Amino acid sequence: PDSKIRIFESGAKKTPVDVFPFVVHLVSDEKEQLSACALEAARIQANKYLTKSTGKEGYHIRIRAHPYHIVRQNKMLSCAGADRLSSGMRGSFGKPMEKVARISIGDVIMSVRCKDQNAQHAIEALRRAKFKFPGRQKITKSDKWGFTPYPRDLYFRGRQAGWVMKDGVMSKYKNERGPLTADNCVYIDEADKAALMKL
Repeated sequence: PDSKIRIFESGAKKTPVDVFPFVVHLVSDEKEQLSACALEAARIQANKYLTKSTGKEGYHIRIRAHPYHIVRQNKMLSCAGADRLSSGMRGSFGKPMEKVARISIGDVIMSVRCKDQNAQHAIEALRRAKFKFPGRQKITKSDKWGFTPYPRDLYFRGRQAGWVMKDGVMSKYKNERGPLTADNCVYIDEADKAALMKL
């Protein structure tokens, strides 16, 4: 069966990494399966609210769970005299019904990045998206800069010193190794180097 969700990124998805520093995640608190239909419904809900509150270019939503798992169903008759017609559990291998994403505790389902002034709108959008999923989810504010792996203060220092480069919506670490050029001749503070090793 075809997956109901085809678009995994919404909003201003090509906005450079420096523009949207704030990021918030919807994190699962249960081990469960989320259908592609539920993921699409949550994306539409968050997208609709954020378009209304921040404008089309004010946010970037990314669905982090991908539905690969196919769920089957053994269809049973439920009419009168069904026991005469149906074969019960004989040949009970079901027909494929839909695709689902398998989620563990602590898995990120979806993330939103935006400007700091729109932080409350992003949190509210994820709160509304939560209603489309079964089970319990938590909304987590991240201390990272956008979708990058760097904490805000470290990212800011890295951009100033030149050892973090912007790379579309993500960032790249400029390595000290290799032949010396004007490009990779950057100084990294020892404290920052220790912080990078922990990431």
